[in-house]
Amino acid sequence: MGRQIAIVEDEIAIAENYRDALERMGYQVKIYSDRLSALDAFRQRLPDLAIIDVGLGEEIEGGFDLCRDLRSLAPALPIVFLTARDSELDVISGLRLGADDYLTKDISLPHMLARIVALFRRIDALQKPTQPDAQLVRGDLNIDSERMTVLWQTQMIDLTLTEFWITHALAKHPGHVRNRQQLMDAANVVLDNNTITSHIKRIRKKFQQIDPSFDAIETAYGMGYRWRTAS
Repeated sequence: MGRQIAIVEDEIAIAENYRDALERMGYQVKIYSDRLSALDAFRQRLPDLAIIDVGLGEEIEGGFDLCRDLRSLAPALPIVFLTARDSELDVISGLRLGADDYLTKDISLPHMLARIVALFRRIDALQKPTQPDAQLVRGDLNIDSERMTVLWQTQMIDLTLTEFWITHALAKHPGHVRNRQQLMDAANVVLDNNTITSHIKRIRKKFQQIDPSFDAIETAYGMGYRWRTAS
């Protein structure tokens, strides 16, 4: 059975266009035109990927609300915003809510499909045989790249796929600066500088919710970020 993708889009013609393209690639696609019907369905069965518009009918930010609810149901589920709203504030808001990608509707279908394939490729990577560095321990940090879990001071940190691989890339070589391109390559995504910055802020915030003194991710101004070596 092919992977199931949910499209939450109130403009049916647009949703059907996306559905047809995805079905030609072998995906199973279900369309929902409003937040409540989508959320009811997700509570019964989660899709393998959710593609969400920001504005849903009369709910100007219904997609943001749905993303927040869906994140509470499935912290690691791939979520992509696909919307006409392209302001920097909207992009940052979507990523802060836990979306793995934020695309605007002027994107070409081939480009959109490539981004979706990239998300699924990261999921497939988790099913490969155990690698020598499947367990990564850096002081209070413990990363299991086979189970895709991150522990800080023995407590679980709920990271999205993109956040997980960015954290892994930083912690793998403590003290080494990773520039934005290297972080994008590690996460297998194409993001702009502001988007990378938003992901880093979200990662720090999640660690600080457990440990307010967390400061292991350092900014190397003008260069990128690094995982601080233990003193």
